[in-house]
Amino acid sequence: MSATLPDPTEVEGAVHSIVFHNEENGYTIMQVEMPSTSPHTDDKGRITVLGSLPAVVEGEKIKAFGNWKNDKRFGRQFQADRIQAVAPNTQKGIERFLASGLIDGVGKAYAKRIVDKFGDDTFRIIEEESQRLEEVSGIGKGRRLKIKDSWKRQKSVRDIMIFLHEHGLSTTRALRLFKTYGPEAVNILRADPYRLARELPGIGFKTADDIARKMGQADDAPKRIEAGVLYTLEQAEKQGHCGLPREKLTNVALETLGAQEETVELAINRLILNTRLVADFELIFPVDLALAEQTVADGIKALAEKETTLPEVEANRAITWFERHENMTLGDEQAATVLEATRHRVFVITGGPGVGKTTILRAVLEILRAKKVEPVLCAPTGRAAQRLFESTGIEASTIHRTLEYQPENGFTRGAKKPLEGDYFVVDEASMIDIRLMASLVEALPPEGNLLLVGDVDQLPSVGPGAVLQDLIESDAVPVSRLTKIYRQAASSKIITAAHDVNEGKRPSADNAADSDFFFLERNSPESIQETLEHLILKRIPEGFGLDLRDDIQILTPMNKQSLGTRELNAKLQRAINPPGELKFEIERFQTTFRVGDKVIQTRNNYEKDVFNGDIGHIAEITTEPSTIYVAFSGNHRVDYEPSELDELQLAYAITIHKSQGSEFPAVVIPLASQHYVMLQRNLIYTAITRGKRLVILVGDKTSLDRAVRNSESSKRWTSLAKRLRSNS
Repeated sequence: MSATLPDPTEVEGAVHSIVFHNEENGYTIMQVEMPSTSPHTDDKGRITVLGSLPAVVEGEKIKAFGNWKNDKRFGRQFQADRIQAVAPNTQKGIERFLASGLIDGVGKAYAKRIVDKFGDDTFRIIEEESQRLEEVSGIGKGRRLKIKDSWKRQKSVRDIMIFLHEHGLSTTRALRLFKTYGPEAVNILRADPYRLARELPGIGFKTADDIARKMGQADDAPKRIEAGVLYTLEQAEKQGHCGLPREKLTNVALETLGAQEETVELAINRLILNTRLVADFELIFPVDLALAEQTVADGIKALAEKETTLPEVEANRAITWFERHENMTLGDEQAATVLEATRHRVFVITGGPGVGKTTILRAVLEILRAKKVEPVLCAPTGRAAQRLFESTGIEASTIHRTLEYQPENGFTRGAKKPLEGDYFVVDEASMIDIRLMASLVEALPPEGNLLLVGDVDQLPSVGPGAVLQDLIESDAVPVSRLTKIYRQAASSKIITAAHDVNEGKRPSADNAADSDFFFLERNSPESIQETLEHLILKRIPEGFGLDLRDDIQILTPMNKQSLGTRELNAKLQRAINPPGELKFEIERFQTTFRVGDKVIQTRNNYEKDVFNGDIGHIAEITTEPSTIYVAFSGNHRVDYEPSELDELQLAYAITIHKSQGSEFPAVVIPLASQHYVMLQRNLIYTAITRGKRLVILVGDKTSLDRAVRNSESSKRWTSLAKRLRSNS
């Protein structure tokens, strides 16, 4: 190979394969097929292109602008400063384009047949002479009409896609843009690209800002600065905050925008004046979050000020009746909590594992049902609702199902159509975010009573707010904080370990053969990985009789690094569910999904009735058209099109945050210095309390000690406690 490289230039070709793609920053390495006249290709007619691109589909053409370089290990490569995707014009590119899922009725097989028949003329035939599609084997009138109608719908998508590719967006996002705005998508985007960030899931401010700048948007344009301020609050919301102090909002926005402080201050003032932001209780809020907090505060205060509508319960008689009925004896703390829960309009029960929350709840419900009280039980997630049903014997639903969520119209139940029932029980209340709590409070009937049960020391909700913590800290509602661990629970090392962590002590682990809690000391990421694989594949299944896919769950602090979910899932998939000739698979969003894979839903999808954190397995993959069928708990089967697979991730390893509300027979937790920024007490406490029969920590003592000592979990900026204490 010559040491002399071509001058800075541009290259153009069809993407043959994607070697690497980083979703975080768009960095991509791909093999590109070049024209036969190009002097720079390998013996297969390809070059390696490196650069930044949000996404690209194999078969699409790309134009890359940059420089050639010689890599000592990989040889000649094209380092692109800018890459854009363009419409395919080769037969291979057209075939892959048709097979990408854009056109109904066309999968890989039909795409090949159509292109074999019509070649470069394929797009024109579909658009102008669709009758001729029936010349293709297997395409009759029905499929032909389906393709024709779909093509009409997608014609404007093609134009949008080309436009967006020129501005750095992917095919999937082009489809989302079209579904949201229709044929006017490009015009809307040209008028205000920041609408993308406000209105389209998965497209943030930085992407919209990049498009705006390419369109000539000035750095100090009011629309840009206002969008940056709103983006700053959106990012804060993702960290659990409902609002931010003005100074902090200004400083973070300045870092994002690179603007003048005065410009940002003026933008904040305009947003407040135009009622797009609210300044209240020393914080700046998005309007909907300020309203949600006030709705919860008003509703809870109104409940707490009223006498209960429940029938009177005679203390000694009721407790004695329950104890005889259940053949058990309640402790003093438990008995007192049972009675208090029947005497207040709104009541909170909190405490860690083994303190009897389930026993207390069962007692409350049995006593009240004996007095003809109608309970309504719910929880934030499907798994938590299932556990609530199993522990009480009373039907329980997710809060969304209880409120009768409709994808088009939101919650059916609300102030105008309240829920029906007398006594509303919400389990795993630490997981409720402020928006969901506001919807629930609004829907309570005028004579309803509310009981919240949860562990306030666990991680707070994934969504914004710290509802349970704020309710407790406000002193506006009666609370029972349970502390006594009962004898049967005290024999579990899992429970004693959890309480040790919560008290700031390293959990005791003697690793005795009959224990249910172990700490295996490993001092390098490599040794931790090896131990994890050995535990999952051999030691736990053989030693405890547990299924290696469905019963064992790795919980890790983060997604990145060698002990994050991405690398662990890739390794475990290869070990647990390797490819096979008869095993269907599909690759999307840099992940290969196979029949049999364990997967997790990563965001709420109300149309499919599946929610963030739900875990299932791939039961079936079909082709023509490509569809993945996932079996979740309760025989709930959900189908996904290829373009929807960004909602799924492999779940052999999941983050501790995603495990909230779930229990697993066995939990394995890696801990290492690479998790440094995430090592907090409530994180490890939550992870340990997810294990039912077995918990194993694998890592170094330094990391474990840091996690246990670090009680300063990230403060959430909320004002619910202040609103509850306020007289206004």
